[in-house]
Amino acid sequence: MLNVKVAAAVLNQTPMDWEGNARNILQALDQARQSGASVVCLPELCITGYGCEDAFLSAGMRRMAWDKLQELVPATEGLVACFGLPISYRGLVFNVAAIAANGKLLGMVPKKNLAGDGIHYEPRWFKPWPSGKRSFYEEDGLKIPLGDLVFDFDGIMLGLEICEDAWVASRPGGRLAELGVDLILNPSASHFAFDKQEVRRRFVLEGSRAFHAAYVYANLLGNEAGRAIYDGGAMVASEGRLLAEAPRFSFLDSVVTTAVVDVDVNRMNRAKSDAFVLNFDAARDQVVESDFALPHCEPDVVSIEEPAWEASDHLKEEEFTRAVTLGLFDYLRKSRSRGFVVSLSGGADSAAVTTLCAYMVQFGLKELGVSRFAKKLAYIAGLEGMADAAEINQKLLTCVYQATRNSGDVTLNAAKAVAETVGAGFHCVDVDDLVQKYIALGEQVEGRPLTWEQDDIALQNIQARTRSPGIWLVANLKNALLLSTSNRSEAAVGYATMDGDTSGGLCPISGIDKAFLRTWLVWMQEHGPAGIGCLSALEKINHQQPTAELRPADQKQTDEADLMPYTILDAIERLAIRDKQTAVEVLSHLLHRYPGHSPKELGGYVERFFQLWSRNQWKRERYAPGFHLDDENLDPKTWCRFPILSGGFRSELKLMWDRVAELEAD
Repeated sequence: MLNVKVAAAVLNQTPMDWEGNARNILQALDQARQSGASVVCLPELCITGYGCEDAFLSAGMRRMAWDKLQELVPATEGLVACFGLPISYRGLVFNVAAIAANGKLLGMVPKKNLAGDGIHYEPRWFKPWPSGKRSFYEEDGLKIPLGDLVFDFDGIMLGLEICEDAWVASRPGGRLAELGVDLILNPSASHFAFDKQEVRRRFVLEGSRAFHAAYVYANLLGNEAGRAIYDGGAMVASEGRLLAEAPRFSFLDSVVTTAVVDVDVNRMNRAKSDAFVLNFDAARDQVVESDFALPHCEPDVVSIEEPAWEASDHLKEEEFTRAVTLGLFDYLRKSRSRGFVVSLSGGADSAAVTTLCAYMVQFGLKELGVSRFAKKLAYIAGLEGMADAAEINQKLLTCVYQATRNSGDVTLNAAKAVAETVGAGFHCVDVDDLVQKYIALGEQVEGRPLTWEQDDIALQNIQARTRSPGIWLVANLKNALLLSTSNRSEAAVGYATMDGDTSGGLCPISGIDKAFLRTWLVWMQEHGPAGIGCLSALEKINHQQPTAELRPADQKQTDEADLMPYTILDAIERLAIRDKQTAVEVLSHLLHRYPGHSPKELGGYVERFFQLWSRNQWKRERYAPGFHLDDENLDPKTWCRFPILSGGFRSELKLMWDRVAELEAD
């Protein structure tokens, strides 16, 4: 038996936080060393942080990263570790994993396949390294091997796939296998999306099976740079079996997961494989030899205890809750805000945001305990002696209900019940006098009375906008982060008041659709996340129909009457925006999905969506930053680009109505 103990370390890093990032790396190396591991895989670009954006193009920034690498290399005494950083070679920038062993830098392997889809923009900064090419990187008198390298530790061979390398059909692992590599490290920065962890498990397991090598995968953790959330979830696999997996969505700075891998078993299975072909033509300079021998260890008992929530029938609800609460916690502490402020209307969206803030505290306390939770927010005075979640929420979360003459007792009571149940500070203020003064101003300019029949949109919007200055004032007074409360369904059709309910520095629910939010609120009322429980006060929210509550009560305003059923709106959005279907194609899908609706009715919904989508791109350009949660994001800065000015799909909609006429005639 040739057993080696390996470690996968997930880290909660921050772009260009040189001291904080180094501290987390050193902590992970110490944890790995104390556990007896001899090989440590750290995440992609862990020295700089993954989300540095155009700062990667700064020579000064890359110099800082190189200097920090030199400080970290001595900490690898008794270990092999990979550090991620950007370097410049012949005027081009590369994303590399630097391999150090026993206090010595051995070589650097650049990423071959760059992520350029979705929220990723790596080709803007980096160049892909060509397969099979090798050279040297010279800096500070050092001449370091650079390129398509593998590393030999007294006969045990180590190679790398860097994040996207493992997601492509021609992944480098196949070439590594031909070289007889025993260990493959995958330093990653793989953002959270629903159900994505299962995809990662598949390529980790298949990589270990097909390449006959132990596979070590390490991801980032937490809200690193503002929008993307990383769930962690490190894994170690061998011969198609998962040996260890880290818990996801941890509130810790680092989580180290270890396992013992049997190199001899992998080699035996490689020898038995009819399909395996050894590459005898590999260049001699592809192998970097080290005088450091990996310590052998005793075999380990494989016992993976998956958290109960990972097997839940409501996995999407669990992932949503845990991802957003972790995202909020990191955004709070990294922005050094003193808490959150929410304009709590008594409706679904603001109640969801309030609930997520409150559960952030519960998750944090559950994992960290009161003392460590307060230490992570040490810049906020007064948390040290607090004993429970409600007491901390009173300090961190302020909710304000801003009433006008169109507000009702139902929403007021619902807002108050939710805020008081979680312990948030709650205030009810009347802003109707301010609204009426603005209306009087409009009447003076127009020289006539404003009426609902003639001025509906203006009269609705002025109420929402009047609420904005006051809630910003509260946030400023408390040095807190104002959270806006618009969801993705509203963003798609512009059903939100710019500088009204879109006001805020962060929108935690902008990446999720309204239909799911309503389902999630019912789940939170009845069940809630495993280990935390439900919030029964949400019943007062859930029994209402969603409404902006901006028209007089006798008009019985609801969102779906203004727009269309949210389930249909979300279906159209996915077909038209995610799948890039034309109006006629969208109609065809809807006719099959919703046979109870006539072609004319569905055509009306399709037309309304396409018109509102194209008309309101300018709003989406101005929304507060939000969290990326799935592959249907509408954020124009990170995912879904669309022109502010366009033809408005006039020709496409005419073709659709021609099709409707044919169907109606039949």
